[in-house]
Amino acid sequence: MTENTDNKYALYRKKVWAIYALMVVVLIIILVTIVAQDDEEKLFYSLMTVAASYVLRPSDRVISKAVLRIFGASPPAESDLNK
Repeated sequence: MTENTDNKYALYRKKVWAIYALMVVVLIIILVTIVAQDDEEKLFYSLMTVAASYVLRPSDRVISKAVLRIFGASPPAESDLNK
């Protein structure tokens, strides 16, 4: 692949990670503002949501599938990465 295509794919991966991070932030805001009833629950929901999103973060395979589904770009071939 050309260097431009590799850069585009890397940009698409960063965009998918940004979407994932924004979804986590929205989930935290919903849990803290709507679900939590006191300060202790607000702290718990905010910290545990961040911890769970880190532990259950998507793998490279899932990110590649999301890039393909959203942007229509497939990952560069292994032989192109080794050059």
